[in-house]
Amino acid sequence: MFDDLQSSLLDLENRLSELLAQPKYLAVVLVVAPTVIVALNFLNRLSGNENDDNANINGDEPAAGSSDRTTTSTSIMSPPRENLAPPKTDPFTLLEISRFDGSNPSLPIYVSIKGTVFDVTSKRDVYGPPSGSYRVFAGKDASRAFGLSSLKAEDAVPDWSTLEQKEKKTLDEWFTFFRKRYNVVGRVTDMPESVRGFVWTPSEGGAR
Repeated sequence: MFDDLQSSLLDLENRLSELLAQPKYLAVVLVVAPTVIVALNFLNRLSGNENDDNANINGDEPAAGSSDRTTTSTSIMSPPRENLAPPKTDPFTLLEISRFDGSNPSLPIYVSIKGTVFDVTSKRDVYGPPSGSYRVFAGKDASRAFGLSSLKAEDAVPDWSTLEQKEKKTLDEWFTFFRKRYNVVGRVTDMPESVRGFVWTPSEGGAR
């Protein structure tokens, strides 16, 4: 029974990963995916796989030779991490973070949301060139695109002030999603004036 249920959940997770490439489904996937991940992790524990080196319980990169039925690095639907480093407040300009777009394999990949810079290098297959599904976000603050659930380059800009209320909520959900999964390495110092006062600081509990 566990195997059948686990197989069904994995099939659903794979389908959700496919839907992530379609902007109109991003907000829905963001809501559904965490529940699927929790259920899969629970089944892994019940079946005694929590100590298996090939099990991807913590959302890390799959071990070499691991089954295709585990969550792979090409999905952003990893569970929240408990081993994140303390958030940093190193200053970055928008021009400076553009260097971290994945084009130089010796540098990390950064994505900024609402002026908070996240290190997403662990998901290079997702955010890096040439074929990462979310490469449009790499090396920039793409807050507006996150709020719009858009993968268009013209939307990947830092000024999110004109978003509608429901779009701002979506943006905050993406911010929370990132903050629970990726290390914060700094903050953008030259955000547009209209949104500059909304940059998160580590002393705060959530998005502003």
